[in-house]
Amino acid sequence: MKISLNWLKTYIQTDLDAESIARYLTQIGLEVEAFEKVESIRGGLAGLVVGEVLTCEKHPDADKLHVTTVDLGDGVPTQIVCGAPNVAAGEKVIVATLNAVLYPVGEENGFKIKKSKIRGVESFGMLCAEDEIGVGVSHDGIIVLPSEVKAGTPAADYFQLEDDYLLEIGLTPNRVDAASHYGVARDLAVYLQVNDIPYHFALPKVEPIVPGSARTIAVEVQHAEAAPRYMGVTMTGVKVGPSPEWLQQRLRAIGLNPHNNVVDITNFILHETGQPLHAFDASKIQGDRIVVRTCAEGTPFTTLDGVERKLSAEDLMICNAEAPMCLAGVFGGQDSGVSDSTCEVFIESAYFNPVWIRKTAKRHGLNTDASFRYERGIDPNMTPYALQRAVQLIGALAGGVVSSPVTDLYPSPIQPFRFEVSYERMVRLIGKPIPQETIRRIILALDVQIEREENGVWTVCVPPYRVDVQREADLVEDVLRIYGYDRIEIPAHVNSTLSYAPKPNRDKIVNQLSDRLSSLGFHEIMSNSLTKAAYYDGLESYKAEHCVRIINPLSADLNVMRQTLLFNMMEAIQLNVNRRNGDLKLYEYGNCYFYDPSKAEEGGVAPYSQ
Repeated sequence: MKISLNWLKTYIQTDLDAESIARYLTQIGLEVEAFEKVESIRGGLAGLVVGEVLTCEKHPDADKLHVTTVDLGDGVPTQIVCGAPNVAAGEKVIVATLNAVLYPVGEENGFKIKKSKIRGVESFGMLCAEDEIGVGVSHDGIIVLPSEVKAGTPAADYFQLEDDYLLEIGLTPNRVDAASHYGVARDLAVYLQVNDIPYHFALPKVEPIVPGSARTIAVEVQHAEAAPRYMGVTMTGVKVGPSPEWLQQRLRAIGLNPHNNVVDITNFILHETGQPLHAFDASKIQGDRIVVRTCAEGTPFTTLDGVERKLSAEDLMICNAEAPMCLAGVFGGQDSGVSDSTCEVFIESAYFNPVWIRKTAKRHGLNTDASFRYERGIDPNMTPYALQRAVQLIGALAGGVVSSPVTDLYPSPIQPFRFEVSYERMVRLIGKPIPQETIRRIILALDVQIEREENGVWTVCVPPYRVDVQREADLVEDVLRIYGYDRIEIPAHVNSTLSYAPKPNRDKIVNQLSDRLSSLGFHEIMSNSLTKAAYYDGLESYKAEHCVRIINPLSADLNVMRQTLLFNMMEAIQLNVNRRNGDLKLYEYGNCYFYDPSKAEEGGVAPYSQ
């Protein structure tokens, strides 16, 4: 995941330099795998200053050249030969001084400014045009600045160049809460707060949406389990066009190409807050109605990439009154997206069930920025903020106005995670007695509430966006990463016990057999414990009803636990034979699993293995 440091600092203001921020992020579990400086203009305009043309005379041996003297802010006139038609005495210009390196637009390699003789007259610099320094594409003449600009001002300061640093974070699958600039800033703020490092942290303020009534899109959710929260609003008077430069720079900084102002705003908010949004062309919503439902098995649907896909009956779809428009939380449809002619939009901000989204994404081989976040579990409480932010930006950058009430279908609010933690057990898991007040301070900084405290046991309330913290051990891990794993000393003494080993010793026998088989040319394999239920249909030795089934399998080929190693071995043989590798000697050790009805427990099944 790419994080722009300048973008990050719009949410957390701190005096820390880029290297310190990268180091602290790595310490708290958001490992910075790559770290590089990104210049907004190649070369950073180093060696370029504002100069004032003192004199300007025609070159004695060239009709189109002028000999000028320029004040570079040091009070010493510098002679420069210039061929621009618009150079004149009294102008403020951009001067490339000796040894400066310029990178003209469209050229791969730069060139260095050197002392030279042009038609017999010495020149100690260069007066620059826009395209010669990369601030524009014009080559009609040199850049002429306002008269109030002070000579000697660095060009980088005048153009307000903002160099950036790009952080490549190796985000682990459980940390979807940090899959945005705001999420990373929030985690960094916890560390800074606990360690008393000055900072200011906040999301940009948004105004409540003032509902309208000119254009309303009705919304119906038929699968509340798959779409626990669905919000939307209609905006009219939208003018689709290029985004402003600041928005394009934000997206380009993390490797995204700008499209248009509406689409860019939804992408910006996704990477700002972690909440995916989708913009529909409201004029293409047939019947002025959105229905969140599934479609019949095999229904054809063409996605934004122009590929026609056959839908599953378990794909959650965003539909209009007649046809599907979007694979919910995964990919938009070709016929409902925003185009240059769009003048009214319906903005969707929703929380979808992670299991439904993951299955659909895997089923169709799609992996988008939206599905990446939805299938790991986003923050349901960020949904209204993201919608308000979108309305505010679309109003400011595309001229849209709200023309409907805000839809917010949230019948069963998602509850925080509540569980008990014991200070004594936490210390035992950590391996070091950390002061109770230090642990309390870290927990509160992590946005975890302590609802009750009794006899050293705390009942804590973890916000829904921390889907990876649902039990005591998870909270201990969170406390440790903020406290610092490196602050847990390695014990000076290692205690061990001698335990009775039953005979025959299984591990010893397995190792001896492995050594013997390997010496005879056999290869040990390790296969997946998950396999295909169809293998056990009609067998007498291994019955299908004894299979331990997976509740949410990724595919029909991996939907039960194996009862025997035989089928996995046969798959390995088939794979090798198909690739003309038939000389095989294989062996495998592994557990097999069986469903035993006599050991079934309430709320689930207790399998046993052998």
